[in-house]
Amino acid sequence: MLEELKEKARNSILLVEGQKDRIALSALDVKGEVWQVKGGDSIFQIAENLVKERKRAVILTDWDRKGGQLCRLLKNALKANGVEYDDTLRMKFVKIAKSEVKDVQGLPSLYSRLVAETQRKIDLQSRSRKRY
Repeated sequence: MLEELKEKARNSILLVEGQKDRIALSALDVKGEVWQVKGGDSIFQIAENLVKERKRAVILTDWDRKGGQLCRLLKNALKANGVEYDDTLRMKFVKIAKSEVKDVQGLPSLYSRLVAETQRKIDLQSRSRKRY
């Protein structure tokens, strides 16, 4: 999913909640334009700016209750302004990562744990092969 996120970031503007989410995406080496939807322009203004930029949006709000509400508001505003958007990646994170982390800013630590666990399993398999 990380590669899918990086690919989408090349062709779209990522919409995240706040600064910590931007930092988390940077830590994951996700390059591209990232807009914060909290603490700045209104949601409708963000949609209008996307129309001006002629860009597609990827909604990547947190997967807690407030993030879900914000996602719905964004989808309504983007739809009303004729902006193409994608929230499928967010939904994948909801399904896969919800039990581990509840927000975008938790993704780097989840990724690190998964990489470490995968490496541990590879090391165990390698050691067990050497015994035979």
